[in-house]
Amino acid sequence: MAVRKRNWLSRLTWPVTHYVITNISVTIGYIFFHFLNRTTVIGKKNVPQKPNTLLLSNHQSMIDSFLVGLCAFYPNSIIKPHLIPWNPAAEENFFRNPFLAWLADNWKCIPIRKGRKDVGAIFRMAEALKTGPMTLFPEGTRTRDGSIGKGRPGAGFLILETRPTVIPVCIDGMNELLPIGSIVPRIFKRIFVYYGKPLNFSEFYGREKTKEVAQQIIDKVMEAIRALHHEIQLIKSREKLNKVPAEEILKH
Repeated sequence: MAVRKRNWLSRLTWPVTHYVITNISVTIGYIFFHFLNRTTVIGKKNVPQKPNTLLLSNHQSMIDSFLVGLCAFYPNSIIKPHLIPWNPAAEENFFRNPFLAWLADNWKCIPIRKGRKDVGAIFRMAEALKTGPMTLFPEGTRTRDGSIGKGRPGAGFLILETRPTVIPVCIDGMNELLPIGSIVPRIFKRIFVYYGKPLNFSEFYGREKTKEVAQQIIDKVMEAIRALHHEIQLIKSREKLNKVPAEEILKH
């Protein structure tokens, strides 16, 4: 499906350019996160390998969506390209330059008007979720110190509209790999990605789709993300104290 207008040539070539560009990108990303940095992935088995899966994560850097999507779906996404997640992205950052807009479109980015009311955004995202998973950051902005902020209700409306499988995700260390203001990612950093178990929102589905209900949903999501963050900190402490890799700790 198209979430932005394409000319006839782009419509014709998109399946090929999308497949080539995204798979080159995720392969480079895999090498970067797992060989040039040390990344521990926890709970990947909790992520359904199917459309209408919504990954809701805390936000630390400009490349968080690559990390969250890569660790959840690679290498399955090579033979099942529909598993490469959709990524809502600020229109002013990714869609103003024609070449960057073309790249963003091939990366399955959905243009969102940041800081302004964008009524059509929820409907564009709802349509996209029918065809593949999606990564979204409820905080709406990046952290400077690794803390987890308050979630905004937008993702709550999306959950009410689409009733997806919602996976809370916590990332840790990306604010050191690519701090706000930096352009070039750093190497030899310690990264964690923790995929929690699916959340149940059935108690909200019979209620009116109001901002208050949407906020209650996101508050529940952020509570789950904070719980994952707490678990990561415990693992890091044990790793440092016992001089044992996190992978060994997780086996017990």
